[in-house]
Amino acid sequence: MSIRTITKSLTSAAALIMGLNPIIAAAALPGAQAPTRGEGTSWLQTIQNYGYDGFMLIGLFLLGAMMVGVASHAYGVYHDIHEGKKKWRDLGLTAVVGICLIGVGIFMVTKATGVL
Repeated sequence: MSIRTITKSLTSAAALIMGLNPIIAAAALPGAQAPTRGEGTSWLQTIQNYGYDGFMLIGLFLLGAMMVGVASHAYGVYHDIHEGKKKWRDLGLTAVVGICLIGVGIFMVTKATGVL
């Protein structure tokens, strides 16, 4: 028997032992966490608190999409600068307007979550 076949058979035996022994191979899953504003005194309040967390997550995704959109537009303007279609002041204007848009978006999401 060659060393290669011995190594191969030992590897398959180890994999078989690990697969058949769930105590060694299994990990404990974490429990469900309460919403950020607490569980509440009733099931309705708990569902409202989970809804608050959901709207916060949606707002986070919207702000992330805004940042990607501003960065994509700025990259396009930068590309146009090297082709001679736009000037550096256009990139500066894009940066200023983009920062203002992101700031307004953060402000609006913060105010909207206060309403909930």
